[in-house]
Amino acid sequence: TGFLGKALVEKLLRSCPQIDTIYLLLRNKKGLTSEERLKDLISSNKLFELIREKNPDVLQKLKLIPGDILEEGLGMSNDDRVELQRRCHIVFHSAACVRFDQKLKDAVNLNTVGTDRVLQLAETMEKLEVFVHLSTAYCRCELDVLEEKLYPAVHDPRKVMDICEWMDDDLLKYLEPELIKSEPNTYAYTKA
Repeated sequence: TGFLGKALVEKLLRSCPQIDTIYLLLRNKKGLTSEERLKDLISSNKLFELIREKNPDVLQKLKLIPGDILEEGLGMSNDDRVELQRRCHIVFHSAACVRFDQKLKDAVNLNTVGTDRVLQLAETMEKLEVFVHLSTAYCRCELDVLEEKLYPAVHDPRKVMDICEWMDDDLLKYLEPELIKSEPNTYAYTKA
């Protein structure tokens, strides 16, 4: 339901009538439950105004999956996991924290570990056809042209995730400038 996510959901609902269900992984945020956030998104967000006016029934295709990419197993219930494993054909992953000044440990947990958790779930989906990772052009700053391809990471992402898990905050803060020197900030580094 972030900037890109909600635009994608609106476009899919408006333009792809053959879609049966769109599952949305939503966490509790800013004192609102995931249920309240979904209700707010579809009932008052200006982006969904045309759908509310012309085809409000299509909003019934949205199914909430309460969860959080920061939690093991995405924080979702077993029933929701099984439903996704059995029914999901396409995964769009666009969750990220776009704060450029975030501590490395937090940025890695959200942007790298979170993505790994979504990939782990996708690997178990029986009908998966496509995994789309919406990322950013704000990495690989040394390149004049950023192509739509996979670039090798400066450091092994698994090793970066490991050190962020076991290393204490003070030591990680000391090493951070050297670790991320290929990029201008922790956001770009963790997305790269």
